[in-house]
Amino acid sequence: MADIQGKIAQLTLEDADTLSTLCHALSSPVRVDIMRLLERRSMSIGEIAEALDIPMSTAALAVQVLKKAGVITTENLPGMRGTMKLCSRRLDRISIELAPPDDVPAQSVTFSMPIGGFSSAEGIRPTCGLASATNFIGLMDVPADFYLPERFSAQLIWLQQGFLEYRFSGVDPSLTGIDWIEISFEACSEAPMYRDPWKSDIVVEVNGKRLGVWTSPCDCGGRRGSLTPEWWSDTSTQFGFLKVWRVDADGCYLDNQRLSDVCIRDLELDPNKYISVRIGVPADAENVGGLNLFGEKFGDYPQALNLRVGYHFNTP
Repeated sequence: MADIQGKIAQLTLEDADTLSTLCHALSSPVRVDIMRLLERRSMSIGEIAEALDIPMSTAALAVQVLKKAGVITTENLPGMRGTMKLCSRRLDRISIELAPPDDVPAQSVTFSMPIGGFSSAEGIRPTCGLASATNFIGLMDVPADFYLPERFSAQLIWLQQGFLEYRFSGVDPSLTGIDWIEISFEACSEAPMYRDPWKSDIVVEVNGKRLGVWTSPCDCGGRRGSLTPEWWSDTSTQFGFLKVWRVDADGCYLDNQRLSDVCIRDLELDPNKYISVRIGVPADAENVGGLNLFGEKFGDYPQALNLRVGYHFNTP
Protein backbone atom coordinates (compact mmCIF):
# COMPACT_ATOMS: atom_id res chain seq x y z
CA MET A 1 0.00 0.00 0.00
CA ALA A 2 1.34 3.44 -0.90
CA ASP A 3 2.42 5.62 2.03
CA ILE A 4 0.75 9.00 1.54
CA GLN A 5 1.14 11.54 4.35
CA GLY A 6 -0.58 14.86 3.67
CA LYS A 7 0.61 15.96 0.22
CA ILE A 8 3.56 13.56 0.07
CA ALA A 9 3.42 10.10 -1.59
CA GLN A 10 6.23 7.72 -0.65
CA LEU A 11 6.23 4.68 -2.91
CA THR A 12 8.26 1.53 -3.48
CA LEU A 13 8.32 -1.04 -6.28
CA GLU A 14 5.75 -2.98 -4.26
CA ASP A 15 3.19 -0.24 -5.10
CA ALA A 16 2.97 -1.41 -8.71
CA ASP A 17 -0.62 -0.35 -9.42
CA THR A 18 -0.18 3.10 -7.86
CA LEU A 19 3.10 3.64 -9.70
CA SER A 20 1.56 2.67 -13.02
CA THR A 21 -1.38 5.04 -12.56
CA LEU A 22 0.82 7.95 -11.45
CA CYS A 23 3.35 7.47 -14.24
CA HIS A 24 0.56 7.39 -16.82
CA ALA A 25 -1.01 10.55 -15.38
CA LEU A 26 2.29 12.47 -15.54
CA SER A 27 3.38 11.12 -18.93
CA SER A 28 1.54 13.85 -20.86
CA PRO A 29 3.10 17.33 -21.30
CA VAL A 30 -0.38 18.88 -21.00
CA ARG A 31 -1.03 17.16 -17.69
CA VAL A 32 2.39 18.21 -16.38
CA ASP A 33 1.62 21.80 -17.43
CA ILE A 34 -1.63 21.61 -15.44
CA MET A 35 0.30 20.53 -12.36
CA ARG A 36 2.54 23.59 -12.78
CA LEU A 37 -0.48 25.88 -13.08
CA LEU A 38 -1.97 24.51 -9.85
CA GLU A 39 1.23 25.09 -7.88
CA ARG A 40 0.12 28.40 -6.40
CA ARG A 41 -3.66 28.45 -6.69
CA SER A 42 -6.74 26.48 -7.57
CA MET A 43 -8.17 26.96 -11.07
CA SER A 44 -11.33 26.06 -12.96
CA ILE A 45 -11.19 23.93 -16.09
CA GLY A 46 -12.00 27.02 -18.13
CA GLU A 47 -9.08 28.92 -16.59
CA ILE A 48 -6.76 25.97 -17.28
CA ALA A 49 -7.88 25.76 -20.90
CA GLU A 50 -7.37 29.50 -21.39
CA ALA A 51 -3.95 29.53 -19.71
CA LEU A 52 -2.68 26.61 -21.83
CA ASP A 53 -4.53 27.64 -25.00
CA ILE A 54 -6.15 24.24 -25.38
CA PRO A 55 -9.78 23.18 -25.97
CA MET A 56 -12.02 22.83 -22.92
CA SER A 57 -12.57 19.17 -23.78
CA THR A 58 -8.82 18.51 -23.70
CA ALA A 59 -8.46 20.26 -20.34
CA ALA A 60 -11.44 18.35 -18.91
CA LEU A 61 -10.04 14.99 -20.03
CA ALA A 62 -6.60 15.80 -18.59
CA VAL A 63 -8.16 16.83 -15.27
CA GLN A 64 -10.10 13.56 -15.18
CA VAL A 65 -6.90 11.52 -15.59
CA LEU A 66 -5.04 13.51 -12.92
CA LYS A 67 -7.94 13.18 -10.49
CA LYS A 68 -8.13 9.42 -11.03
CA ALA A 69 -4.42 9.16 -10.23
CA GLY A 70 -4.97 11.10 -7.01
CA VAL A 71 -2.58 13.96 -7.78
CA ILE A 72 -5.32 16.61 -7.90
CA THR A 73 -8.76 17.07 -6.39
CA THR A 74 -11.82 18.76 -7.88
CA GLU A 75 -14.78 20.52 -6.34
CA ASN A 76 -18.00 21.67 -8.00
CA LEU A 77 -18.80 25.28 -7.16
CA PRO A 78 -21.51 27.70 -8.33
CA GLY A 79 -20.50 29.61 -11.47
CA MET A 80 -21.90 32.30 -13.73
CA ARG A 81 -23.44 29.61 -15.94
CA GLY A 82 -24.40 26.72 -13.67
CA THR A 83 -21.51 25.07 -11.87
CA MET A 84 -17.77 25.08 -12.44
CA LYS A 85 -15.19 22.47 -11.48
CA LEU A 86 -12.41 23.94 -9.30
CA CYS A 87 -9.14 21.98 -9.47
CA SER A 88 -6.48 21.87 -6.73
CA ARG A 89 -3.23 19.97 -6.29
CA ARG A 90 -3.54 16.92 -4.07
CA LEU A 91 0.15 15.93 -4.10
CA ASP A 92 3.22 18.14 -4.02
CA ARG A 93 5.86 15.44 -3.76
CA ILE A 94 6.24 11.87 -5.02
CA SER A 95 9.18 9.81 -3.71
CA ILE A 96 9.95 6.42 -5.29
CA GLU A 97 12.34 4.01 -3.59
CA LEU A 98 13.81 1.78 -6.33
CA ALA A 99 16.22 -0.19 -4.15
CA PRO A 100 15.03 -3.53 -2.73
CA PRO A 101 14.51 -3.67 1.03
CA ASP A 102 17.48 -4.67 3.18
CA ASP A 103 17.50 -7.85 5.23
CA VAL A 104 17.17 -5.69 8.33
CA PRO A 105 13.96 -3.68 7.91
CA ALA A 106 14.34 0.10 7.95
CA GLN A 107 12.39 2.05 10.51
CA SER A 108 11.40 5.69 10.87
CA VAL A 109 9.88 7.85 13.55
CA THR A 110 8.32 11.29 13.14
CA PHE A 111 8.46 14.04 15.76
CA SER A 112 5.95 16.87 15.28
CA MET A 113 6.77 20.22 16.88
CA PRO A 114 4.24 23.09 17.17
CA ILE A 115 5.71 26.08 15.36
CA GLY A 116 5.34 28.06 18.58
CA GLY A 117 7.48 25.53 20.43
CA PHE A 118 10.78 27.20 19.57
CA SER A 119 13.46 27.35 22.26
CA SER A 120 14.93 30.65 21.12
CA ALA A 121 14.15 33.49 18.73
CA GLU A 122 17.43 35.11 17.70
CA GLY A 123 17.89 38.42 15.90
CA ILE A 124 14.21 38.85 15.09
CA ARG A 125 13.55 42.03 13.09
CA PRO A 126 10.16 43.55 12.14
CA THR A 127 7.93 43.09 10.41
CA CYS A 128 7.22 40.26 12.82
CA GLY A 129 4.45 38.68 14.84
CA LEU A 130 2.51 35.57 15.80
CA ALA A 131 -1.08 34.45 15.33
CA SER A 132 -3.09 31.56 16.72
CA ALA A 133 -6.09 29.91 15.07
CA THR A 134 -8.33 32.55 16.69
CA ASN A 135 -6.39 35.80 17.17
CA PHE A 136 -3.07 37.64 17.23
CA ILE A 137 -0.58 36.79 19.97
CA GLY A 138 0.89 39.86 21.62
CA LEU A 139 1.66 43.01 19.65
CA MET A 140 2.80 43.35 16.06
CA ASP A 141 6.47 44.14 15.39
CA VAL A 142 7.59 43.56 18.99
CA PRO A 143 10.30 40.83 18.97
CA ALA A 144 10.10 40.46 22.78
CA ASP A 145 6.54 39.13 22.41
CA PHE A 146 7.94 36.02 20.71
CA TYR A 147 8.58 34.80 24.28
CA LEU A 148 5.02 35.21 25.54
CA PRO A 149 3.67 31.92 27.00
CA GLU A 150 0.86 32.07 24.46
CA ARG A 151 3.43 31.48 21.69
CA PHE A 152 2.91 27.72 22.03
CA SER A 153 -0.52 28.10 20.39
CA ALA A 154 0.91 29.93 17.36
CA GLN A 155 -0.28 28.76 13.95
CA LEU A 156 1.48 31.46 11.92
CA ILE A 157 4.79 33.17 12.67
CA TRP A 158 6.31 35.87 10.50
CA LEU A 159 9.58 37.80 10.65
CA GLN A 160 11.72 39.89 8.34
CA GLN A 161 15.06 38.59 9.61
CA GLY A 162 16.37 36.25 12.30
CA PHE A 163 16.19 32.60 13.36
CA LEU A 164 13.88 30.32 15.31
CA GLU A 165 15.53 27.34 17.02
CA TYR A 166 13.64 24.11 17.77
CA ARG A 167 15.06 21.31 19.92
CA PHE A 168 13.95 17.72 19.26
CA SER A 169 14.57 14.56 21.20
CA GLY A 170 16.13 12.10 18.75
CA VAL A 171 16.45 8.35 18.30
CA ASP A 172 19.28 6.97 20.43
CA PRO A 173 22.17 6.18 18.03
CA SER A 174 23.72 3.86 20.66
CA LEU A 175 20.81 1.48 20.11
CA THR A 176 20.17 2.06 16.41
CA GLY A 177 21.95 3.30 13.31
CA ILE A 178 20.56 6.58 11.97
CA ASP A 179 20.46 6.54 8.17
CA TRP A 180 18.77 9.83 7.37
CA ILE A 181 16.68 12.68 8.70
CA GLU A 182 13.96 14.74 7.01
CA ILE A 183 12.71 18.15 8.09
CA SER A 184 9.46 19.41 6.56
CA PHE A 185 7.47 22.59 7.03
CA GLU A 186 5.27 25.05 5.13
CA ALA A 187 6.83 28.47 4.54
CA CYS A 188 7.12 31.45 2.21
CA SER A 189 8.59 34.96 2.10
CA GLU A 190 7.25 37.85 4.20
CA ALA A 191 6.15 41.15 2.63
CA PRO A 192 3.56 43.79 3.52
CA MET A 193 0.17 42.21 2.77
CA TYR A 194 1.42 39.63 0.23
CA ARG A 195 3.60 40.03 -2.86
CA ASP A 196 4.68 38.06 -5.92
CA PRO A 197 7.54 38.13 -6.76
CA TRP A 198 9.25 38.70 -3.40
CA LYS A 199 12.37 36.58 -2.96
CA SER A 200 13.75 35.49 0.38
CA ASP A 201 16.71 33.24 1.24
CA ILE A 202 15.47 30.84 3.90
CA VAL A 203 18.12 28.80 5.69
CA VAL A 204 17.91 25.55 7.67
CA GLU A 205 20.63 24.46 10.11
CA VAL A 206 20.90 21.21 12.09
CA ASN A 207 23.20 21.06 15.13
CA GLY A 208 24.88 24.23 13.91
CA LYS A 209 25.55 22.83 10.42
CA ARG A 210 23.95 24.79 7.58
CA LEU A 211 22.16 22.46 5.17
CA GLY A 212 21.71 25.09 2.48
CA VAL A 213 19.46 27.88 1.28
CA TRP A 214 16.01 27.80 -0.29
CA THR A 215 15.02 30.98 -2.12
CA SER A 216 11.30 31.42 -1.66
CA PRO A 217 9.86 33.12 -4.75
CA CYS A 218 7.07 35.08 -3.08
CA ASP A 219 4.80 35.87 -0.16
CA CYS A 220 1.74 33.83 -1.12
CA GLY A 221 -1.75 35.32 -1.30
CA GLY A 222 -4.52 36.05 -3.75
CA ARG A 223 -6.67 33.14 -2.55
CA ARG A 224 -7.59 31.75 0.84
CA GLY A 225 -5.32 29.09 2.27
CA SER A 226 -7.26 25.85 2.55
CA LEU A 227 -6.74 25.85 6.35
CA THR A 228 -6.45 29.60 7.00
CA PRO A 229 -9.00 30.62 9.68
CA GLU A 230 -11.89 32.87 8.74
CA TRP A 231 -10.83 35.73 11.00
CA TRP A 232 -7.59 36.25 9.06
CA SER A 233 -7.69 39.07 6.48
CA ASP A 234 -8.03 38.22 2.78
CA THR A 235 -5.33 40.78 1.99
CA SER A 236 -2.67 39.12 4.16
CA THR A 237 -0.43 36.10 3.61
CA GLN A 238 -2.53 32.98 3.05
CA PHE A 239 -0.37 29.91 2.41
CA GLY A 240 3.15 28.73 1.68
CA PHE A 241 5.17 25.95 0.06
CA LEU A 242 5.73 22.57 1.70
CA LYS A 243 9.49 22.03 1.70
CA VAL A 244 11.23 18.77 2.61
CA TRP A 245 14.94 18.83 3.56
CA ARG A 246 16.63 15.42 3.68
CA VAL A 247 20.12 14.53 4.89
CA ASP A 248 21.50 11.02 4.34
CA ALA A 249 24.87 9.34 3.81
CA ASP A 250 25.26 10.90 0.34
CA GLY A 251 24.38 14.53 1.04
CA CYS A 252 21.55 17.00 1.57
CA TYR A 253 18.50 17.22 -0.70
CA LEU A 254 15.67 19.73 -0.94
CA ASP A 255 12.51 18.27 -2.47
CA ASN A 256 14.62 15.45 -3.96
CA GLN A 257 17.06 17.88 -5.60
CA ARG A 258 20.66 17.82 -4.34
CA LEU A 259 21.35 20.94 -2.29
CA SER A 260 24.73 20.45 -0.62
CA ASP A 261 27.40 17.92 0.39
CA VAL A 262 26.36 17.96 4.04
CA CYS A 263 25.79 14.30 5.02
CA ILE A 264 24.38 12.56 8.07
CA ARG A 265 27.75 12.07 9.79
CA ASP A 266 28.42 15.84 9.58
CA LEU A 267 25.48 16.47 11.91
CA GLU A 268 27.22 14.71 14.82
CA LEU A 269 24.04 13.26 16.25
CA ASP A 270 24.84 12.57 19.90
CA PRO A 271 22.66 10.13 21.90
CA ASN A 272 22.97 12.37 24.94
CA LYS A 273 21.95 15.61 23.22
CA TYR A 274 18.89 17.05 21.54
CA ILE A 275 18.72 17.72 17.81
CA SER A 276 18.78 21.46 17.12
CA VAL A 277 16.88 22.72 14.05
CA ARG A 278 17.19 26.41 13.19
CA ILE A 279 15.05 28.07 10.51
CA GLY A 280 15.37 31.69 9.44
CA VAL A 281 16.70 34.44 7.25
CA PRO A 282 20.29 35.58 7.97
CA ALA A 283 21.21 39.25 7.94
CA ASP A 284 23.84 38.68 5.25
CA ALA A 285 21.53 36.84 2.85
CA GLU A 286 21.38 38.04 -0.75
CA ASN A 287 17.59 38.22 -0.48
CA VAL A 288 16.45 39.32 2.99
CA GLY A 289 12.77 38.90 2.22
CA GLY A 290 11.48 37.50 5.48
CA LEU A 291 9.81 34.27 6.54
CA ASN A 292 6.25 33.09 7.12
CA LEU A 293 6.08 29.75 8.96
CA PHE A 294 2.74 27.91 9.03
CA GLY A 295 1.27 25.51 11.59
CA GLU A 296 -1.21 22.70 11.08
CA LYS A 297 -4.23 25.04 11.24
CA PHE A 298 -2.97 27.71 8.84
CA GLY A 299 -2.06 27.70 5.14
CA ASP A 300 -2.50 24.68 2.88
CA TYR A 301 -0.87 21.78 4.74
CA PRO A 302 -2.20 20.19 7.97
CA GLN A 303 1.16 19.72 9.63
CA ALA A 304 3.46 21.53 12.05
CA LEU A 305 7.27 21.38 11.92
CA ASN A 306 8.11 17.70 11.38
CA LEU A 307 11.39 15.92 11.99
CA ARG A 308 11.47 12.40 10.56
CA VAL A 309 14.35 10.09 11.47
CA GLY A 310 15.17 6.95 9.49
CA TYR A 311 17.15 4.28 11.27
CA HIS A 312 17.93 0.56 11.37
CA PHE A 313 18.48 -1.77 14.28
CA ASN A 314 22.07 -2.53 15.03
CA THR A 315 22.90 -6.20 14.73
CA PRO A 316 24.97 -7.88 17.46
